[in-house]
Amino acid sequence: MTDDITAGSPASDTSLPGDGYAGDPAVRAEWDNRYADRQQLWSGRPNGALVAEVAGLTPGRVLDVGCGEGADAVWLARGGWDVTALDVSGVALERAAGHARDAGVAVRWVHAALTEAALPPASFDLVSAQYPALLRTPDAAAERALLAAVAPGGVLLLVHHAGMDTRQAHDSGFDPADYVWPSMVAALLTDDWKVEVNEQRPRVAPDGGAGAHHTDDLVLRARRLR
Repeated sequence: MTDDITAGSPASDTSLPGDGYAGDPAVRAEWDNRYADRQQLWSGRPNGALVAEVAGLTPGRVLDVGCGEGADAVWLARGGWDVTALDVSGVALERAAGHARDAGVAVRWVHAALTEAALPPASFDLVSAQYPALLRTPDAAAERALLAAVAPGGVLLLVHHAGMDTRQAHDSGFDPADYVWPSMVAALLTDDWKVEVNEQRPRVAPDGGAGAHHTDDLVLRARRLR
């Protein structure tokens, strides 16, 4: 589904917050189990839509939401971005931190749910959420957290698998009604935002990894004007 800040200072590239997880323990356990079930869940390569949309942007501060095993975070850091990467899974973050060390780049790792993370508001030049498993709530907390993190002049980039939002709930427990989709975020955009991209396009998918069977992306890119 995904390729999917505790109080105080974020962890460095050589350590993780440990017991400072902020979020629902059941969600953490679900994703920890999913990662622990495989030695590697994702492809290890940056997402194609991210690579395409970041081209031409001046590197600054970026928040990688649902960073998983860290491929996007490492790629962004190599490109000169100041990266903060967030995930609910401690197993994923441990792997991601190892990849960052191997690559010789620094990343701030945040072990938290997006809605529970103590992120500095309006401070990221890019907020990237690539296929995130953000749970839907009546108050649109996750959608609003994505928007709130973007600095004036900055960009929100939200990418998801096309067609998943219209699927029926099935026996595996997946119900699209439980999750946030790009259309829900787009619906909250005000005159303070300019939509630069809002489209479905063929997916540039890295080989291997969970989710490789999806063929099309929904891409929402919006710039915060003020």
